[in-house]
Amino acid sequence: MEDDECPECEEGLPAWMATFADLMSLLMCFFVLLLSFSEMDVQKYKQVAGSMKLAFGVQRQIKADDIPKGTSVVKQEFSPGPPDPSIIKRIQQETVENVQIPEARLDAIEELLSKIEAQLEDEIEAEVLEVFGTEYGVMIRVREQDAFPSGSAELQTPFLPVLEKLVNVFEDTEGKIIVAGHTDNVPISTNTYPSNWVLSSARSAAVVHYLSTLKLTDPARIEIRAYADTRPVVENSTSENRARNRRVEININLPDGEDQ
Repeated sequence: MEDDECPECEEGLPAWMATFADLMSLLMCFFVLLLSFSEMDVQKYKQVAGSMKLAFGVQRQIKADDIPKGTSVVKQEFSPGPPDPSIIKRIQQETVENVQIPEARLDAIEELLSKIEAQLEDEIEAEVLEVFGTEYGVMIRVREQDAFPSGSAELQTPFLPVLEKLVNVFEDTEGKIIVAGHTDNVPISTNTYPSNWVLSSARSAAVVHYLSTLKLTDPARIEIRAYADTRPVVENSTSENRARNRRVEININLPDGEDQ
């Protein structure tokens, strides 16, 4: 008995594939529209995540009774378990308490920020200064190139009028004033500045010294700090980034605020 020959297949895809592809495309558009119309309830998500933590194996070092806390819908920081071989695979999540700032304090910070931005409007527009609101008060950031020569803690003459304006700002506010110097990660080793620590502390001291010559009413409010290259704002991967990390930050912490 001879085997029946298989009929020759038609070229191209079957006709039903076009209908199937159209259906899948319509379904995808439908779900994209549903997602775009939806609104994420962060609090509800945290509650759901808390009830599902055991199912997904997220563990805590210290047992807690409350729901997980975080600043975003998806927790950004996960610390892996020890790299030693283990039968049990585990992921450890490190959570921190939400920072609760009283509304009255938020209003005071916003008011102080608006006042400083108004008094230093020209310097901010010229990008000589950057002003930020923090949970403690307001931060004024000074770039190295506007205040100091490279590798030096000697204040440049064009920057002195800016410090004179800052004294007026300090006189109109209350709270602690913290002047902190920062450098990039390029080591310095000179007779005057044997390390980045010495350079960062000398720059913050130079700012405070000049402020003191302007007869600040209460110089006891000021503190000097030096961080060298330990607190970069960006990675020291390019010359532009290193320039951003070379800075002096002046923090005005409102009364009853925590220390930075």
